[in-house]
Amino acid sequence: MASVKRIADGLDWLIDRIGRITGWCAFVLVCVMAFNVLLRYFFRTGSVAMQELEWHLMAPICLLGLSYALLHDGHVKVDIVYGLLPVRAQRIIDFVSMVLVVILVAILIYLSIPYVEQSYSIGEQSPDPGGLTHRWILKAMLPIGFSLLLIQSIAATLRALLALFDSSEATAAAHHTEVGGGH
Repeated sequence: MASVKRIADGLDWLIDRIGRITGWCAFVLVCVMAFNVLLRYFFRTGSVAMQELEWHLMAPICLLGLSYALLHDGHVKVDIVYGLLPVRAQRIIDFVSMVLVVILVAILIYLSIPYVEQSYSIGEQSPDPGGLTHRWILKAMLPIGFSLLLIQSIAATLRALLALFDSSEATAAAHHTEVGGGH
């Protein structure tokens, strides 16, 4: 069980670092938006590429941030009934739900790869004059983001499995606080 915990800790560490780096995309997005506003209102001009870059930066923020949100318990949950259940039932629900997430995310990765391959093979670019090229890079955020979510989901599944076999209620409370708990 100690090796399973070490694996989960390592996966958590990786996702945490990637999530923190991804957070800088938000700063870059704000800078790009400010630049676009300055161009538009002070110089009465603009750039299609810079405007497209705004939503190109949203892809890593959203898709790469999914795994970080899962790690830090920042995702939406419905705790009304869950909180009333005994700890053992909560642990079973946690484990089963994480296994289902792993399966769903694996399917999404599988389905998104041909989408990126097609975009790459046709050299897809913006249909707008002056727009960004290499649209496949943006689309590649789908399998990359889902792969990171898969990694974090596997770590969460391992933690749920450990909790399922742990008889103490203190472990669940300690992990919940450690990860960033509180709902």
